[in-house]
Amino acid sequence: MSRSALVTGASKGIGLGIATRLATLGYGLTITARDSEKLEVVAEGLRSAGSPDVAVVAGDMADEEFATELVAAHGDRFGSMRALILNAGVGTSGSVADYPMRRFDKTVAVNLRTPFALLQASLPLLRTAAGADRDGGAKVIALSSLTGVYSESGLAVYGATKAALISIVEALNAEESGNGVCATAIAPGYVDTDMAAWIHDQITPDTMIKVDDIVELVDGLLRLSARAVVPKVVMTRAGTDGYRA
Repeated sequence: MSRSALVTGASKGIGLGIATRLATLGYGLTITARDSEKLEVVAEGLRSAGSPDVAVVAGDMADEEFATELVAAHGDRFGSMRALILNAGVGTSGSVADYPMRRFDKTVAVNLRTPFALLQASLPLLRTAAGADRDGGAKVIALSSLTGVYSESGLAVYGATKAALISIVEALNAEESGNGVCATAIAPGYVDTDMAAWIHDQITPDTMIKVDDIVELVDGLLRLSARAVVPKVVMTRAGTDGYRA
């Protein structure tokens, strides 16, 4: 059984970085984002980087029904799932006093509801992969945020969804690590991606965490044995007190 992974938000930034590394390691990949044309271009690059097979499934991560379709497509193509990378997310700043409920609902849907649905739908495939590789097991990597560990003014809703993601990861380990399915939430400060562009006037890109730093961490986590569980990794920016993104 060949190794395969499903990567959300794979068309750019952290998701693209992780997918590219997995391609060089020979993983079969299912990649998803909203823009199908961009995904097709990314898929060609991943095949060139070494992936034996890349499935492209475009869709809206605000739609939990898409999660079922996405996992079904991966299962039909690969039969199991060695790694689930929950990377896709949205985030906008706003105070508790006047944060729009419509934006609240979308943030919760993309950052929490659909990732949970994806995780739920993927568990049978993850268990299959873990059963076929008792030593390595199967891994879930969820991109959380430092704001999910330490609350920050203006980021209440975003941080709340990321804190909930950490909680789900920890509960999943309690339930599934004995079956060889282990999960890690990565909680970084600002990473130099398009998503962080809104704060460049306060925090310059050259002071942000590099995408490659996240990629290296994910690579290392995937190499751990099924005996080792790392529930959470907090990554802060150099030169800060570590309590703000």
